[in-house]
Amino acid sequence: MSPMSSPFEKPAGPAATPAHLLSDFGGVYALNGVVGFLFACTGPVAIILSTGARGGLSEADITSWIFGSFFLNGFLTMALSMYYRQPLVLFWSIPGAVLVGPALGHLSFPEVIGAFLATGVLMLVLGVSGWVRRAMDAIPLPIVMAMVAGVFLRFGLDLVRAFHSQLGVALPMTLAFVALSVWPRVARVLPPLVGALVAGVVAVWLLGAYQPPTGELFSVVQPQLYTPQFSWAAMFELVVPLAITVLVVQNGQGVAILRTHGHQPPVNAITIACGVGAFVTGLFGAVSTCLTGPVNALISSSGQKERQYTAAVFVALLGLGFGLFAPFFTRLMLAMPPAFMATLAGLAMLRVLQSAFSSAFTSTPKDQATLGALVCFLVTVADMPIFGIGAAFWGLVLGWLTTRVLERQR
Repeated sequence: MSPMSSPFEKPAGPAATPAHLLSDFGGVYALNGVVGFLFACTGPVAIILSTGARGGLSEADITSWIFGSFFLNGFLTMALSMYYRQPLVLFWSIPGAVLVGPALGHLSFPEVIGAFLATGVLMLVLGVSGWVRRAMDAIPLPIVMAMVAGVFLRFGLDLVRAFHSQLGVALPMTLAFVALSVWPRVARVLPPLVGALVAGVVAVWLLGAYQPPTGELFSVVQPQLYTPQFSWAAMFELVVPLAITVLVVQNGQGVAILRTHGHQPPVNAITIACGVGAFVTGLFGAVSTCLTGPVNALISSSGQKERQYTAAVFVALLGLGFGLFAPFFTRLMLAMPPAFMATLAGLAMLRVLQSAFSSAFTSTPKDQATLGALVCFLVTVADMPIFGIGAAFWGLVLGWLTTRVLERQR
């Protein structure tokens, strides 16, 4: 069968109906769904807020971004999970959100949105054509993960700096995170990131460091529909790195996790859904859609495999509510001191940063590209745009060239 003949994988059985959903749902899936959703709306949202604030985005821009990430992707999650009867939660690319931060320093938000739409089209083409696996193998994984490590490094540094700027906030949050991480049984009920969030809120309240926002606090979202601008600088800087981080880093991780738990995730269908999601949510200012790894890992960790899709649908329903009231949650979080946001985002990135470094600089017989990975990492960390194109793109290019020239014989 040619790649073009059947882009969508066939489900193992009939799609779930609302009656099936109610019948398969239960307490364990509700609990897993709540835990997975709490992870998604804490550290990852802190990364959006931190990136938006650094990039000079307005509160309306950030609110619309969160709306697209939760509300619109929630519908895709429900459709995909019920059709394939698998936990297939689609949210947004955390590495993609981090990539956008430096780009906003020299690109306008409409230009970045144009790159979001182009990335969606690229992923849609790769999914429909069936060429997604070839695209995922085009650049050695160590080089890709070195770029991720270079982009994520500032979150780790900001975590350390938070101890210097406001010890009374950063220390209790970190201690709560460590304490819950030590006891996995407790962490299943109260994830370490959620514990850090609670500890941080208490610390901020005791220190009187909360700055109440002006104006109305509670309101329903009024999403922004943006007119994209297409520039060569934004295309070169963001489209390829965004597509690679979605397909290789995020979707690759999510697919591997689901396979570990006995599922057979439909790679082409997921890629097509991510392409459609990236295009639609991009119009509202949200970064590219992806198959989330951590949330799918949490909701597929227990219960019957055939019923775990109900937890994904429950996460999506919670996401719809979060997206609708995005202004309320955004204003609450933005009113917190910078050290709170830096600590929460840094703690959320610790394991991801560890995994990125490990994958980038651990040689394997299949893919030895550690020198190329080092060059990619250094170029990305230097964060010096060339010809108006950001460092993440040049890190990939120079890392790949280094491996092709100097590591070819290995």
